[in-house]
Amino acid sequence: MAQVAETDRDRRIAEEDDLRAQWYGLLARLLGDAPDQALLDELAGLHGGDGELGDALTALARAAQGTSAADVRQEHFELFIGIGQGELVPFGSYYLTGFLHEKPLAKLRDDMVRLGLARADEVKEPEDGIASEMEMMAALITGAFGAPADLATQRDFFDRHIAVWAPRFFEDLEAAKAARFYMPVGTLGRLFLAIEMQAFEMAT
Repeated sequence: MAQVAETDRDRRIAEEDDLRAQWYGLLARLLGDAPDQALLDELAGLHGGDGELGDALTALARAAQGTSAADVRQEHFELFIGIGQGELVPFGSYYLTGFLHEKPLAKLRDDMVRLGLARADEVKEPEDGIASEMEMMAALITGAFGAPADLATQRDFFDRHIAVWAPRFFEDLEAAKAARFYMPVGTLGRLFLAIEMQAFEMAT
């Protein structure tokens, strides 16, 4: 995942932006690595609200109640790692070109430099992984790299690096054969990104 510079945690952002960042952060956490039992227990206690997104959150809570950390770890392996390759390849370059380490990754790296983002030293995977991009979007919203990005900057990053492939990834995750716990994660991601797209369009 991406590493961001330290910042003043007292910096205030709008409540709705904080909520957006939390959604991105949750997706990043669930996709970057299999959740441990503590996180599964936390997820199991969630209660979704009204609407499709609330229904998906309720489905995720039920999935967390009906599984174990060991089972989710195996599912994460089958979906995203595999022996040679997982059922899904959760990287922007792969979705856009059919190969890893292609031009979409180079474009992302250029924008990361401009925005002050860098890959953590211990992370060896390409920066255009779905979890990394979700984490970077959260950082832009909260100002985890120095200052909260304005809406235009957020939309530019979203349009260039997320909207072009992540919705299709989440649809594939919903339908993946190995997806049990991760099926509602796919639904959450798909619905949340659709809301983000609509909000960006309405704001311009």
